[in-house]
Amino acid sequence: MKTTALIMAGGRGERFWPKSRRNHPKQFLSLTDDGKTMIQLTVERISPLVSMEDIYIVTNRDYRQLAIDQLPGIPEENILCEPVGRNTAPCIGLGAAHIAKKYEDALMLVLPSDHLIKFNKMYLTTLKDACQIAEKNANLVTIGITPDYPETGYGYIKFDSREPEGRAYKVERFVEKPTLEVAKEYLASEEYLWNSGQFIWKVSSILKNIRQYMPDTYERLMRIQEAIGTPDQERVLEHEFYAMESQSIDYGIMEKAKDIYILPGTFGWDDVGSWLAVERIKKTNEFGNVVNGNIITINTKNCVMQGGKKLIAAVGLEDLIVVDTEDATLICAKDSAGDIKKVLENLKICNRDEYI
Repeated sequence: MKTTALIMAGGRGERFWPKSRRNHPKQFLSLTDDGKTMIQLTVERISPLVSMEDIYIVTNRDYRQLAIDQLPGIPEENILCEPVGRNTAPCIGLGAAHIAKKYEDALMLVLPSDHLIKFNKMYLTTLKDACQIAEKNANLVTIGITPDYPETGYGYIKFDSREPEGRAYKVERFVEKPTLEVAKEYLASEEYLWNSGQFIWKVSSILKNIRQYMPDTYERLMRIQEAIGTPDQERVLEHEFYAMESQSIDYGIMEKAKDIYILPGTFGWDDVGSWLAVERIKKTNEFGNVVNGNIITINTKNCVMQGGKKLIAAVGLEDLIVVDTEDATLICAKDSAGDIKKVLENLKICNRDEYI
């Protein structure tokens, strides 16, 4: 069966402000030493498994040209633009409608564009195993990450170890981000995995479930599919997509569907959720600092510092994030990294859109 991929690339990456901006969000930035952007690494990672002509990007119209420029090997017609953000269920449904228009049926990998993987060969092995399970019946497969500490910023998935399917297990339930105490219980039980937001299924399987659990969205997707390749394509997409309910794939489908399996992943996954991830991605120096740019440090430890040509001199700092761009500078305590989004909220209230 043909293997295709849908890469979700519509997010704004607000916790990576001021590098990530409305017109150039996180997935189109390079955060690794190889100079490749996160979406380029995502495509490169799956290229042994999926042909370039079978990779689809779903993003918004503002980022279409960025996607074209950064991914020249992907056909321009495979860069699908949402007229408005409607969360992951309509996003995935739009990709499924396009793939189903091209192929009678196909396997479909659904991947975020802004995650990093350390061990690509192990990752590909996991994807291949997931494809084998997804080919059977109407199975929906997700990849969970084996937790190594009680993280409160991720959703979790409980699995039943008594029902293995190869290396996969039957999913019992999806659970929201827990408190620290609950996260410790999940870790100790060894029955929970982090929800990585990666899915593998046949196009027919996911469309069947959308039809069952999100019938209005399904009908609208079918009208969009019918218009693909016609002069009415953009008009129909605009009308139908705006009318769709904003819904996540987890809540809309995965929490309700049957025959869901999860594969544990141990391939060095990082969701790169905030500037704190830079410490995990890049090596720290002898003082625990991650420094990039024209920066000198004196009596400074455990800091993440990103600059450019302008000299930054850091004296006596500890546990800070400092990010300097041409028009904005962020100075943030590391334990407040989750509040960076509040800066953008404030800027919006003050109508200072030029910094967003």
